[in-house]
Amino acid sequence: MPSSTWHAPAPRSFSSSGFVRRQMSLYLRILLILGALLTLWTIAKRVKRNKILMQDAIFWLVLAVVLVIMALFPGLIITLAARLGFYSASNFVFLVVIALILAKEFSNSSEISMLRHKVEELTQEIALRDLQDHEERNDPSR
Repeated sequence: MPSSTWHAPAPRSFSSSGFVRRQMSLYLRILLILGALLTLWTIAKRVKRNKILMQDAIFWLVLAVVLVIMALFPGLIITLAARLGFYSASNFVFLVVIALILAKEFSNSSEISMLRHKVEELTQEIALRDLQDHEERNDPSR
């Protein structure tokens, strides 16, 4: 009777630390460079049209530089991935990109919350001024 339990296949090659070392694929490296170029082109276009604040543009420029560094120096990424215990360099690359985007999302959420609060305060202030103006115009004693 055959066993019904499934066993994962063993990895083919282990490094001295026990984790599988994989090379970063050429496809991933090209994808990183294309992503960086697309980011740079989009940011340059938006800065030229004054559609983005400089502090936001700087974040995206730093992200593009990080993508290029990861693509041009795969040995660095492979070494970092192995030392941090990642199964492959691509997993590490995805984690870095996701972490940077999550950090930006958190920053945007904080900024949106502050802006919503400010809009609420300004709306209340305008409503009070309008009420005061309305009362002054309709006050017969003046």
